[in-house]
Amino acid sequence: MSDAPEEAALEIEVRRGTPDEDELAALIAVVTEGYATERATAVARPDTRSAWSLAQRALREPLRRDLGWGRFGG
Repeated sequence: MSDAPEEAALEIEVRRGTPDEDELAALIAVVTEGYATERATAVARPDTRSAWSLAQRALREPLRRDLGWGRFGG
């Protein structure tokens, strides 16, 4: 069994004109190549937070906005 994800089937809907098989094949080749190039060059953004910010803990609990100004939420 391969670990690679299965490729979805390609569906093309022609809305205007009457392209022949060669024109559709050229379109599919160009779009597929563009997608493959984008997929190969895509990288996740590195985590830009410092080790200090990752290690520090919150100084207080987050504000509870559902309590309003008139009541104590402690």
